[in-house]
Amino acid sequence: MLLASWRNLLKIREARRRILWTLGLLVAFRVGSHVPLPGLNPTALRAFAEHASEAMGGLWNYLQLFSGGAVGHLALFSLGIAPYITASIIVQLLSKVHPALEAIAKEGPSGQRRLQQITRYVSVPVCLLQASVAVWQIFGMESSPPLVTARSVPVALLLVGGFTAGAMVLQWIGEQITERGVGNGASILIMAGIAVRLPALLGELARRTREGLLGADAFILVVALYLAAVVAMVALSLAQRRIPLQHASHVRGRRLQLGARNYLPIRILSAGVMPLIFASTAVLVPELLGRLPGMDWLRRPFHDGGFVATLFQIAAILFFSFFWTYVFFRPSELALQLREAGSFIPGLRPGTVTAEYLDGILTRITLCGGVVLAAIALLPGFLARGLGLHHVLDASLGGSSLLIVVGVGLDLIRKFESWLQMHHYGGFLGRGGGTLK
Repeated sequence: MLLASWRNLLKIREARRRILWTLGLLVAFRVGSHVPLPGLNPTALRAFAEHASEAMGGLWNYLQLFSGGAVGHLALFSLGIAPYITASIIVQLLSKVHPALEAIAKEGPSGQRRLQQITRYVSVPVCLLQASVAVWQIFGMESSPPLVTARSVPVALLLVGGFTAGAMVLQWIGEQITERGVGNGASILIMAGIAVRLPALLGELARRTREGLLGADAFILVVALYLAAVVAMVALSLAQRRIPLQHASHVRGRRLQLGARNYLPIRILSAGVMPLIFASTAVLVPELLGRLPGMDWLRRPFHDGGFVATLFQIAAILFFSFFWTYVFFRPSELALQLREAGSFIPGLRPGTVTAEYLDGILTRITLCGGVVLAAIALLPGFLARGLGLHHVLDASLGGSSLLIVVGVGLDLIRKFESWLQMHHYGGFLGRGGGTLK
C-alpha cells in the first residue's frame, strides 16, 4: 500500500518536480553546514564542540537544533534559521499593534508578500546581533591552539559577515522550499537538521547499553515513552472539533430546496508545530542576551533547563499557540463569511452571537491543545534527566525536537495526500481521521 502510494505520487509531474527541488535545496543546506568560516583554526575546531557543550549547557542544544549541527563545526550556516524565525515573530507581533503593518496584513496575498519583504529586512539586524554575540563568545574561549587565527577587529568583522551571510543564504533556501518545494521551508530545514543526527543518537544509546552504562530496562523505557509521544502527537494533530452548520433554504423555480447540513471542522492543534518552533526560539533570547557583558543575571535562571526555563517554555508554547491560531483563524471574520454565505449554527443568531460562540470554542480547544503539546514536549526531557541521559537526548532528540519531526512529517503527508486525491489515487492516511465531537 505504501509503496503503491509513493509510485502514484511520483507519477504526478508537479509532485515530482517539487520533491526534487526540496531534495536539491536540502543537499545545499547540508553542504553549507560543513563549510567552515574563514579566520578559524582547523585544528582547534575538533575540540570546540565538546568544550562549548559544557560551557553553554542548554543554549548549545537549541543552537544545534536550529542549525542542524552546523554550529558544532562553526560552519557557514551556524546561525541556522533562528534569525528568520525571530524576525517573523517580531513582524507578526507588530502587525497586531502597529496600524500601518496591520493595514498591510489586511491587504490579502499582496499584503503578505510585503510583510515577507519586511521580515527579510528585520532579519538582517537580528543576524548581526546574534553573530556579534557568537563572535564575542568565540573570542572569549581559551583553547590550545587558539580557536581564531588572531583576536583582531578584521577577523571579528570577517566572522560576523560570514555568520550573517550564511543565515541570509539559508533564509533564501527556506523561502525557495516554501515556494517551489514541499511544505514550509523553515520547518523542513529544522526537521532535516534533527533527522540527520538521529543515527548518531541511536548509535550512542546502543553503545551505552552494550557497555553497561545504560540498563536494558532504561533503554526500553526511553524508547516506549518516545513512541508514546509520537502516537500522542499524531492523535493531537488529527483531532478536530466539529461544529454543525445549517445552510439556508433556496427557492429554485417552483421548488423549495432545503438547506444542506454539514460540519465546520476546527483542528485542536490549529497552529501545528509552530508554537514549539517559536518557543524554542524565544528560549534563545535570554540565553544570548545573558552572555553580553554585565547581563549574566539574565542567563543564570535559564542555565541547564531549570524550573524557570521550564516555566518560561510552557508559557511560550501556550502564548504562541494562541497567537498563531488567532492570526489565521479569526472568529469575527469567519462569522461574517458564514452570514454572507447564508449559513448558520443551529440555535445561534448569525453575526456577533456566532462570533462569540466560535471564539469561546477556539479559546478552549487552543488552551487544551497547548497544554497537551507542552506536556508531550517536556515529559521526554524529564525522563532523560531522571536517567542521566539529558546530555545525549536533549542535544539530538528532546521532546520539542521529536514533536517537530512528527508534526512536519504529518504536514508533508497531508500535502502528498491532497495531490494523490486530486489525481484520483489512494492516499497515505486513508479516509479516517481523529475527531472530537
